[in-house]
Amino acid sequence: MIKKIVIALVFMASLGLSAQNGTISPYSFFGIGDIRASGTVENQMMGGIGMYADSIHVNLKNPAAYGELGMDVLNKVGTVVYTAGISRNNYRLKSYTEEESPSVTTLDYLSLGFSLGKGLGMGFGVMPYSSVGYNFLSEREVDGQTVTNNFNGDGGLNRVYYSIGYEIIENLSIGATVNFNYGTLNSERLQQADDVQFGAFDRRSSEIHGFDFNYALNYTPTIKEGYTLHASVRVNTQGNLVSENERKIGSFSNVNGVNIEEIEVDLYAQNLANTELKIPTTTTVGLGYGKDLKWFLGAEYSYQGLSSFENSFMGVDNVQYKDASSFALGGFYTPNYNSFNSYFNRITYRAGLRLDKTGMVVNDVDINNFGITFGLGLPLGRSFSNLNIGFEMGRRGTTKADLIEESYYKINLGLSLNDRWFRKRKVD
Repeated sequence: MIKKIVIALVFMASLGLSAQNGTISPYSFFGIGDIRASGTVENQMMGGIGMYADSIHVNLKNPAAYGELGMDVLNKVGTVVYTAGISRNNYRLKSYTEEESPSVTTLDYLSLGFSLGKGLGMGFGVMPYSSVGYNFLSEREVDGQTVTNNFNGDGGLNRVYYSIGYEIIENLSIGATVNFNYGTLNSERLQQADDVQFGAFDRRSSEIHGFDFNYALNYTPTIKEGYTLHASVRVNTQGNLVSENERKIGSFSNVNGVNIEEIEVDLYAQNLANTELKIPTTTTVGLGYGKDLKWFLGAEYSYQGLSSFENSFMGVDNVQYKDASSFALGGFYTPNYNSFNSYFNRITYRAGLRLDKTGMVVNDVDINNFGITFGLGLPLGRSFSNLNIGFEMGRRGTTKADLIEESYYKINLGLSLNDRWFRKRKVD
C-alpha cells in the first residue's frame, strides 16, 4: 500500500513540476504574482473556509486542526494521512476587442500529517505560494508612430512548511506553522516601433526567499448531543522576504530577434540589488455549526493590510494597493458515513462561495474576484481514505479602463489516504 502511495505522489509531483507556471492570468503581472489557494481540495470546495477539523483529513489552512488527527492510545496506533492535489484551470480572457481561452494544469500540494499522541499532531509538505505567467501587448501612438510593448513573465514562489497542533484542554486547540518561501520571478518588456530597425528590451529577475508564520486557535464546544460549534482565529504573520535582483537592458533586431546590445544595470548604485518584500499580516475569523459526521455550515472573514505593500524593483505605475478582504461561506453534507448498503450515502457533498476584494487597484479600478465551488468526497473501499473531486467557477477583473475580464473554470482532484503507524506487532 505504501509503495503505491509513494508512486502516486511522485507522479503528481512530476506533473506539477512540469507545469511551473500555475497561471496564465495577466493579473499575475502585479505584486509577487497570483497568490495560490492554500487549502486542500476539501477546503477549496467549501469556498476556501479552513475552520473545520476532523480526525481523518489534513487541513493545510489551519495548524490547530492537526490536534484532531486520530490516535488509538490504548493500542499505541497512530494515524498518518497522505494527501496530494492537482488542478486544471481553464480561462476565458476577454477585452473589448479580443478573447482567448487558455488553460493550465498544476500541482497544488503534497503533504503528510501524523498523530503523535492524544490531542497532538504534526504535518509537513510543499505547495506553490504564488505563480507568474502572463503575455500581453500594449499599443499606443507616439508622434504618429505605433509603439508596441510586449510584456511577458514567468516563475513564482514555492513553499515548504511544518505544522504542529495540540489540544491544550478539551475542545480548545492551538497550532502553528512555519513556512519557508522561495523562488524566482522573471519579467521582460520588448518595445518596438513602426519602421524602426531595432527594438529595446528590459529584462528583470528576482530570486526571493524568506519565512512567515501562521498561528491558529480552534474552539469546538458541544452545544447539544451530536451538535458542535466551530470557531477559529488564524493569523498569518507578515512575510519578510528578501529579493536578490538582476536587470539587463539592450536592443535587438526586429527582423530576426537577435540581441544587438546587452547591458547589465548596476543595481547597487540604485540601492536595488537587494530589496525587501513585506507581505502584510492576514487575520481570519471563522464561525460554523454542524451535526457530527453529518453536516456542517460555516463562514469566514479575512482582512489584510495590503495598502502597505510595495515592490520597489518590479513596481509598475498603473497599480496601487489598498487593504484587502475576503468573505467565504461553505459546508458539507454526508447522508450516512457508515452505510453498508449504499455507496452514495457515504459520499460527502461539498459546496461554497467566496468574494475577494483583492486590494489591487489597476488603472484606478478595483480588481475583485467572485467564485462558487462544489465537489464530492468519494470513499475508497471501507477505509477512511477518499478521492476528492472539486469544481470552481468564477470571475475576476473587468473590461473597463482597458483591463481584462477573467472568467475561469477550475477542476480539482485530490487524494486523502489514511494509514496506521506505530502499529505494535503481535507475536503468536
